[in-house]
Amino acid sequence: MNLTLRVWRQKNRNTTGKIVDYQVRDISPEMSFLEMLDVLNEDLLRKGDEPVAFDHDCREGICGSCNLFINGRAHGPEAGTTTCQLHMRKFSDGDTITIEPWRSTAFPINKDLSVDRSAFDRIIQAGGYVSVNTGGAPDGNEIPIPKEIADRAFEAATCIACGACVASCKNSSAMLFVSAKVSQLALLPQGHVERKTRVENMVAQMDKEGFGACSNIGSCAAECPVGISLENIAILNREFLSAKATSNNLA
Repeated sequence: MNLTLRVWRQKNRNTTGKIVDYQVRDISPEMSFLEMLDVLNEDLLRKGDEPVAFDHDCREGICGSCNLFINGRAHGPEAGTTTCQLHMRKFSDGDTITIEPWRSTAFPINKDLSVDRSAFDRIIQAGGYVSVNTGGAPDGNEIPIPKEIADRAFEAATCIACGACVASCKNSSAMLFVSAKVSQLALLPQGHVERKTRVENMVAQMDKEGFGACSNIGSCAAECPVGISLENIAILNREFLSAKATSNNLA
């Protein structure tokens, strides 16, 4: 396939960016989207031009690093798929593809298509952990957990923190990400020690980072590549209201 790529180029977060058009030729339909970008960068390097910066790591749809906005959709046109697992057979010869970074004040641009998502790390540091006793390793089945609860916690734990929910939300809300982390730990008995302080601290950090409020439109869940449910936001709201009702922190 021969394609026209309209790629966002920006030297750093303090400079003005712009869309630049590139042509790529002989792209195999079996290539992944990131492999296609590798071809583009190889062409640019051969010409002596600067390659396009973009984030990636595992390229197996696990790590959530490959955060790209493709033709107006997070991770591209295929549902339940990360950018690295999106294949070029989803496009046609002669297509024009617009590629942009995540758009959010809380995700400042590093360069080109690469953004700084360390705000997510700081939210996790604020409360996304559990207390464990030191000493000998406890048996994995020491605390019985009903299968239904374990399954719901596992579903929440599948969040890969890619940021598609933020990029897809008109308010740049991080509620789906935060709610998945809160739900995962609130459902399990190991997470009950910090249950109240966790949700208070993580929501406070989310607000501090500059993420917007949730308006319940659902675009976050619609674009989530691993199918995190909006039900988690309801759990987060319940956990937050419960914590505030019995909290000494009146802020």
